[in-house]
Amino acid sequence: MEYGICNLAIVPLRADAAHRSEMVSQLLFGETFEIVEHRDDWVRVMTSFDGYEGWLSKLQYAAVTADDVSQLSSVPAITTRAIITAARKEDDNTMLYLPFGSTLPFYNGADCRLAGSNYNVETSGNLDALIETAYSFLNTPYLWGGRSHFGIDCSGYVQAVLRTQRVVLKRDASLQAAQGTLVDFLQGARLGDLAFFDNAEGHIIHVGIMLDNQSIIHASGRVKIDKIDDQGIYSVEQKKYTHKLRIIKRFI
Repeated sequence: MEYGICNLAIVPLRADAAHRSEMVSQLLFGETFEIVEHRDDWVRVMTSFDGYEGWLSKLQYAAVTADDVSQLSSVPAITTRAIITAARKEDDNTMLYLPFGSTLPFYNGADCRLAGSNYNVETSGNLDALIETAYSFLNTPYLWGGRSHFGIDCSGYVQAVLRTQRVVLKRDASLQAAQGTLVDFLQGARLGDLAFFDNAEGHIIHVGIMLDNQSIIHASGRVKIDKIDDQGIYSVEQKKYTHKLRIIKRFI
């Protein structure tokens, strides 16, 4: 088996082996993956964190060994908490600016090591509460496949926020809905619960984070706070219900 690690700040995962293909997700600095297929200048990968698959340019990762991946997976991941974290690569003294939620492999409090290179990382060490992290994304634009403060989709948003609580969510809302513990009634929902929404065919198409049993923060157009009741999300801006509530799940 072959493995790789993201050695850039953030790179796209594509639906097919072409730059013009749809971006289905993103890899952040320090995230590892298994290479499952080669095609010309591309590799199809399966991410270690959430098992998601997509196509990645061969110019946008570094190769690592199975032992490296095993060592990294054997200890809790250290991830960045600031919106942007500066990392200086010692080899050539160049800078990377890492998005929130980037992984710091073999971090010792000042440096991390990735694919044979050392990076000096400036972190505050402040583990923000879930609510602070969730609010830090407010007004982030919606981006299909996005996973950063510069663009994020609904499932990527809840995945990023709950990751700060060491909750490992799948990448897509439909898969996330199969995780967690069912909350029987909206009235019993609390901060950190996830609400899932379906379409007319019954397919899960949206997810958000409950702030209490009457409000939700979610990525739809942008990350924003809306009202929620038994019918679903009511947008004051649009003066209508925008998403039909299906189920609520608890993870923390």
